[in-house]
Amino acid sequence: MFCYQCEQTAGGSGCTKLGVCGKNEDIQSLQDTLLYGLKGIAAYAYHARELGAHDEEVDAFMHEALFKTVTNVSFDLTQYLELVLKCGAVNLKAMEVLDRAHTQRFGNPVPTAVETGTKPGPGILVTGHDLLDLYELLKQTEGAGINIYTHSEMLPAHGYPGLNKFKHLAGNYGGAWQEQKKEFNAFSGALLATTNCVLIPPENSYLDRLFTIGITGVPGATHLKNRDFKSLIEKAGSLPALPGSAGKKIWTGFHHTAILGLADKIVNLVQAGKIRHFFLIGGCDGAKPGRNYYTEFAERVPKDCLILTLACGKYRFNKLEFGEIEGIPRLIDVGQCNNAYSAIQVALALGKAFNLPVSQLPLTLVLSWFEQKAVAILLTLLYLNIKGIYIGPTPPAFISKNIFGILQEKFNLRLISTPEEDLKRILNK
Repeated sequence: MFCYQCEQTAGGSGCTKLGVCGKNEDIQSLQDTLLYGLKGIAAYAYHARELGAHDEEVDAFMHEALFKTVTNVSFDLTQYLELVLKCGAVNLKAMEVLDRAHTQRFGNPVPTAVETGTKPGPGILVTGHDLLDLYELLKQTEGAGINIYTHSEMLPAHGYPGLNKFKHLAGNYGGAWQEQKKEFNAFSGALLATTNCVLIPPENSYLDRLFTIGITGVPGATHLKNRDFKSLIEKAGSLPALPGSAGKKIWTGFHHTAILGLADKIVNLVQAGKIRHFFLIGGCDGAKPGRNYYTEFAERVPKDCLILTLACGKYRFNKLEFGEIEGIPRLIDVGQCNNAYSAIQVALALGKAFNLPVSQLPLTLVLSWFEQKAVAILLTLLYLNIKGIYIGPTPPAFISKNIFGILQEKFNLRLISTPEEDLKRILNK
């Protein structure tokens, strides 16, 4: 990076000014945090706009906040902290717009059991986040004898009535995004990547049957335009059929409208001492060591506690058996990272039901950290003054030591330690 005050490399030996320079790492840290948050907002707003929805407040903030990251605009730490929290407020609005766009087009999600095996015959595997892409593909393959499978963050599509009505939406194949290379090699059909979290295929693997669409692109893959899936469908028909294989069913589709329909029963179970605590274990998955923490944490959660989850971090544990508490599943999959709005609405509704601030509820958020939407969601939670959040497996590299200290002091933001220690601290406080 170049510093336009010093006309030197930022942070280099000749760099003596503020702004982007390494001499003021806290300003730089907040600028980086803001940029990551803006990328998250952009992802939500892009999906909403594809469905015909947008919001002037979100658009205006994008202009304001990007301008604020221009060199020499401001060196005021307090201003930047306020803007970063405003980013969280605007992200909440962006997520609300997207949730409304999804439900208006595809209906409110309902709890749905999803097959994880395969059916005999040709297949197409869809990864990413874009539900409109999936919908158009389902329409164009109707009656073609080709089964459509979801992968990773597309799993929650099965909960939407407007998507689940297609009989050839056959099930969910595979797990989180970082398993693509192994899982895509094993899937004999065609592959469609709709948004981010796509990996470059290894040599001599599945590149010839990988298709991308929208903002996604992979060198050598076929890029589709205007949601015309003709070449993808033809390719799927020419490839070896998938064998039939058995798999267990996993649940998804617990939109906040579905959960809130159970609110009275949940409140009664809490008051009767049958539900002791709620955990939201969610966020991004990845291959870096230390993410087995989330599996072990979920396994150790006591049987009188409920687990809510969302985003691809759930693939660490969503095929485990957790049972239920008087008809309420102990593992409740709220959906994609794009469904984080639902999880927030559940938390706010619980606060209203118990007449308590969210931070005083028997609710703990345990988040796995990775990409830009996770940054935007964390900023939203901080804007809502939700305290005591656990994040991991490592602290965000772009947040300076001083800024992280401010967040810890103001919001009691915690780094994970071990599942045993963290559960003991949470449940025995």
